[in-house]
Amino acid sequence: MSESSLLPAWHRGPRIDTAWLAIVLIPLALALFDPSQLLPTLRFALGALWDTAPFIAFAVLAVAWMKATGAEGLLARAFEGRELRMIVLAAMLGGLSPFCSCEVIPFIAALLALGAPLSAVMAFWLSSPLMDPAMFLITAGTLGVKFAVAKTVFAVAMGLLGGGLVKAFASGAVFADPLREAPAAMGCGCGTNPFSGKPVWAFWQEAQRRAAFVTSARSNALFLVKWLALAYLIEALMLRYVPAELIADLLGGPGAWPVLLGALVGAPAYLNGYAAVPLVDALLAQGMAEGAAMSFVIAGGVSSIPAALAVWALVKPRVFAAYLGIALLGAVLAGFTWGAMA
Repeated sequence: MSESSLLPAWHRGPRIDTAWLAIVLIPLALALFDPSQLLPTLRFALGALWDTAPFIAFAVLAVAWMKATGAEGLLARAFEGRELRMIVLAAMLGGLSPFCSCEVIPFIAALLALGAPLSAVMAFWLSSPLMDPAMFLITAGTLGVKFAVAKTVFAVAMGLLGGGLVKAFASGAVFADPLREAPAAMGCGCGTNPFSGKPVWAFWQEAQRRAAFVTSARSNALFLVKWLALAYLIEALMLRYVPAELIADLLGGPGAWPVLLGALVGAPAYLNGYAAVPLVDALLAQGMAEGAAMSFVIAGGVSSIPAALAVWALVKPRVFAAYLGIALLGAVLAGFTWGAMA
C-alpha cells in the first residue's frame, strides 16, 4: 500500500490527467517560446481532428452498441472445443474485441478459471491490443486502408504465433503452472463478467442498457478525442521541429536495421494505440521506412503499459517474459513482411 493511500481523501488532492494537461501545456509553451507557430499548430491539430471525426463517431457508436446489447459476451464461444480451434478463433476474435486493456483482465481471469488453455488465452492476449473496430477506423482514416488491413492481418498472425508457440512448449518449464497464486487486482473497474446473460439486441427497451450505451459512448468519445488531440499536437511539433533527415537516417531505407529499431523503439516508447497512429503518420512523412512503421505499431501495441499490465496481473514473470519475447519476434516478422510488400 502506498503512502498516499493512507492519507485522508481531502489531503490527497485531485488526480490530474496528464494527457489533458499536456494538451493545455503544449500551446502555452508555443505561445511563450515560439508564438509564430501557435496558430499553425492549432490549425493543424484541429483540422486533423475534424477530418477524423466521422471515424471517431462511427467507432464510438459501434462499441457503445456492443456494450449495451452485451454482444461482447459472444466472444467467449471462441474458447470452447478443441485447443487448435480455440487458438485460431481467439486470435481472430482478439482483433474484434471492444475491450480496453483493463477490461481484458476480468475476461481472461474468467476464461482461465473455466479451464481455457493458456495457448488460446495467449493468442487472444497478443491480438487483442493490436486492433479493434475503433482502431481500425482511425488507422484507415490516417494511414490508409491497406495499412489498417495489413495490421489486422498481422494482429491475427501474432495471436496464431503466440498460441502455437505456447501449445508447442506447454510441457516446458516456462509455461508450466503459469498463473499467479493471487492475481493482482488491477484495472479501471470497468470490467464485468463476460459470460453473464445473453445479448439483448433491442437494448433501448431497458433503462439500464440505455444508460450503458450513453456511458460507453461518452467515455469512449472523450478517450479518443483526448488521445488523438494530443497526438495531432505532437505530430505538428514533430513535423516542425524534428529534422526529417534524422528520421530518415535512423528508421529509413532498406535492410533489417530500420525494422529491428522500429520494434525496439516501439516497445518502450508506445503511449496509446490511437495516439500512435498520427505519430507514425508524421514519422512516415519524414522518411520512416514502411517496415519500421509496422514493426513499431505491432511491438508497441502488445508491450504498451496497459496491455502489458493486463498480462502481468495474472501470470508469473517467466510467462510475462515469453509474452514480451513473442511480441518482439512477431513485430519484426510483420515489419519485414510489410516492408517487402509495400
